Amino acid sequence: MVKTKLTLISSTEKEIINFLENGDKRAITLLYESYSDSLFGVIKKIISDDDTAQDVLQESFVKIWRYAKKYDSNKAKLFTWLYRIAYNTAIDKVRSLKNKSGKEVQIETSPVYKITSNELNQDVLDIRTHLNTLDKKYQIVINALFFEGMTQQEASDELDIPLGTIKSRLKIGLRELKKIYNP
Repeated sequence: MVKTKLTLISSTEKEIINFLENGDKRAITLLYESYSDSLFGVIKKIISDDDTAQDVLQESFVKIWRYAKKYDSNKAKLFTWLYRIAYNTAIDKVRSLKNKSGKEVQIETSPVYKITSNELNQDVLDIRTHLNTLDKKYQIVINALFFEGMTQQEASDELDIPLGTIKSRLKIGLRELKKIYNP
């Protein structure tokens, strides 16, 4: 005895599949109207925050539209395909949020903010004194770039010195300072 597989597809689902295959934008409207509540329920089982779940639902529909041409009704029912996209998007979001929160700088535990004055290189603190030993033309450029926070182009404009000259003076000035700090 041979059993035949009987699948019932609603007319709306047939219409959606047809629209998806043809790249018709009406598919997204019908998909949203027909499946958004169910997909939101799938996402809410993974993500409890409503706002984040809504974002994931939106991302899911963007992916659904992007991959619409890849849908094959012979491989999976439409809802199964939609479910997988929404589920995987929700899982990706959870992973992304975990990675992001794990990489946030914890100021209380960071050693960067606990440097004592004993740990600072005292020789480098007198940089302005050593800067004064350089020719005035190098002092002006280094001061503008490092202490006033200008870019090379801004220093060129402000000091009315060609950009190439700014770069040369910076290079020479830093080389002279290096001789002082690293004899």
